[in-house]
Amino acid sequence: MANLTSAVNVNVDRKIKADATKVLKSLGLNMSTAINMFLAQVVKKDGIPFEITNAIKSSKMKLYKKEYKQN
Repeated sequence: MANLTSAVNVNVDRKIKADATKVLKSLGLNMSTAINMFLAQVVKKDGIPFEITNAIKSSKMKLYKKEYKQN
């Protein structure tokens, strides 16, 4: 069976795109390959292939836990 492709159009912040392109280039990848790798992992993991957190809330929670343990 032929490997059919489909276009995906996304709006991305220009600086993030430029920075990501530099990183990917240093890894020998282009944006299309990286996005295909990401989507393949979404399917394989049946979800986002990395943890998504709110760093600010996570940092506050760590601080609260530390204070709680001290009391």
